[in-house]
Amino acid sequence: MSSEFAVELRDVVKKFITPEGNELSAVDHVTMQIKNGEFFSMLGSSGCGKTTSLRMIAGFEWPTEGEVFIEGQPMGHIPPFQRKVNTVFQSYALFQHMTVAQNIGFGLEMEGVEKSEIKKRVGRALEMVQLTGMERRQPKQLSGGQQQRVAVARALVKTPSVLLLDEPLGALDLKLRKEMQLELKALQQQLGITFIYVTHDQEEALTMSDRIAVMSKGKVQQLATPVEIYERPTNKFVADFIGESNFLEGVIKEISKDEATVYVPVLNAELKGMPMSPDFVNGEEVAVSMRPEKIRIVEREADGDTLFKAKVLNSVYIGSDTHVYVDMQGARLKVMEQNRISRLDPSSFYSKEQMITLLFMPENTLILKKG
Repeated sequence: MSSEFAVELRDVVKKFITPEGNELSAVDHVTMQIKNGEFFSMLGSSGCGKTTSLRMIAGFEWPTEGEVFIEGQPMGHIPPFQRKVNTVFQSYALFQHMTVAQNIGFGLEMEGVEKSEIKKRVGRALEMVQLTGMERRQPKQLSGGQQQRVAVARALVKTPSVLLLDEPLGALDLKLRKEMQLELKALQQQLGITFIYVTHDQEEALTMSDRIAVMSKGKVQQLATPVEIYERPTNKFVADFIGESNFLEGVIKEISKDEATVYVPVLNAELKGMPMSPDFVNGEEVAVSMRPEKIRIVEREADGDTLFKAKVLNSVYIGSDTHVYVDMQGARLKVMEQNRISRLDPSSFYSKEQMITLLFMPENTLILKKG
């Protein structure tokens, strides 16, 4: 290949005019480099710019500013059918009057490919998505998951360099959706081609992706591996959007490369944590983030820098975990404790008004930019 990147967005802007006549930047100076053979996800809520970015890669939209590159080549105004990409949409858009084989081979037929070649490539595509033997069925005779696989096979039959997937599992029930996540990831690894996946589902992105771009208001908030996104979010938005977090407000008292000391007014105490930005300064107002599963409930009664008394407000048993909601000197926090022991005794669970001790570990306490 002519480039180490399958797809590149360089300082891309996409503006739309709203019905009221205002200008809206759906994508606001986005730069991304997506590697060959990577499972790359764009994650964010509705209106964050992820689908617009995908449509610009596909050629359905053209950038207002900046440029999209595919395999190192600038795309400019090259139409979708001349790009080495194919798209799978949430609505599978299968032809109901055609068989599975006819649906998969339709694009090849439109290109004038010979029938013998179409049959061979359709057979190979069916094998890839584990639907061999279902060539003669019609879409209505398939389950939702099978229809989704037909849509993937139809995209793969044209051997694209990049497969674009726009929330393709959105119409499936939760159990099937989780199964298809693993199937799609396994398929991508087997084929070795680049998948660019758009989703609003954080768990889906964490499960499937090699890297994730978390987007908000047309901008990339963080682009990193799933572990980095979850364990080391760069700002409060990412920490809040991915998983669950408790937040406290504070002011930096001391700062070094690896540790920050923050005064938290609501606790009238200082907390030590890991700074997630290289340009913090003393006196800066920050957000302190702690994941519920990383706060520990301990038996010790001794005082310490990171030990705090808290009152249980509510305790909810959900099988694998118990969620404990506490009040700590006016700060309300959620703590998650894994149920490692099988037990039925009600007294072994936390009760309302019970006083407990919480341990905050500096390596699990993240100091974040407030924005």
